[in-house]
Amino acid sequence: MAQNLRDVGTATICRESGMPTIPRSTSTRDFERYTLTKPVLSSAGMGWREVVVREFHEPPRVDSVLLPAVSDIHLVLMTSGAMQFECREKDGSWEAVPIHEGDLFLTPGGGDAYELRWRSLARAPIEALHLHLSRDLFARSAEQVADRDPARLTLKELSGFRDPLLTEMGLALRQSVVQRTASGVLYAETAAHMLVVHLLTHYLTTDIRLKEYTSGLSRRQMARVTEYVVAHLAEPLSLERLAQQVGYSAYHFAQLFRATTGATPHQFVLSKRFERAKHLLTQTKLSLSQVTFEVGFQSQSHFTHAFVSHFGVTPRQYRQQS
Repeated sequence: MAQNLRDVGTATICRESGMPTIPRSTSTRDFERYTLTKPVLSSAGMGWREVVVREFHEPPRVDSVLLPAVSDIHLVLMTSGAMQFECREKDGSWEAVPIHEGDLFLTPGGGDAYELRWRSLARAPIEALHLHLSRDLFARSAEQVADRDPARLTLKELSGFRDPLLTEMGLALRQSVVQRTASGVLYAETAAHMLVVHLLTHYLTTDIRLKEYTSGLSRRQMARVTEYVVAHLAEPLSLERLAQQVGYSAYHFAQLFRATTGATPHQFVLSKRFERAKHLLTQTKLSLSQVTFEVGFQSQSHFTHAFVSHFGVTPRQYRQQS
């Protein structure tokens, strides 16, 4: 179905006076300027560059909605409720599909403004998780992992389908937004690369073969990455920056790193932050706010929450016990 089925759930409900004037397209960042329901959860302000995560709670019935297209890849996961969903290009024919909890929408990005309407089919509220994946990331990944010209690759446009991996990663990114951990940027970038590669391998209109690396990272490469991480713990660490230390694409670095260490780059960096935190708590008199800054957490409350989740005690209690 459907080139017309786009961006389920987010809506600017049209006034009785008629359709509002909107641009043909807009940026991912500005997309919510044209929505009536504002996100109840958003990754805005978290420094994520490759993926934007928003959660929307929508009204049970919308009779007419006009929205601009966006250039980035758009994934939508229905996390609650069920509805009869209809979409069309402006002044075109309506196309309908029933949507239930767990269903996904994939929109490649681009195109023209489109109109939506829906009605709830269940008592459960209509809730949807939106993921916008950077079009630039898609292009870089196509060149790096498949050695293909991204201009020659086209993603399918799908509605009402299911994919356990896309669902799992979407919900994991949502949880990362909720927790707002220090390694959230690294986790988000790793997840975004995995999502894009999954789309490249399963949702293109043509088949491609990914380049493969059979060996892991060498001791020298691991030492270089570790040295870089330890020296920059107070800063946001991105997957691209870590990959640059050993000359791999971000995707292949993440794969090789896990094959070598058994951990993701995100898990590795978080463990180094906790090691530094324990040292500062027991061997220095730095305040908890200073320790928070030194190990790269966004706030003391986030640091405390993560520390308790990992060690079972607060940083203050750990310091006192030690």
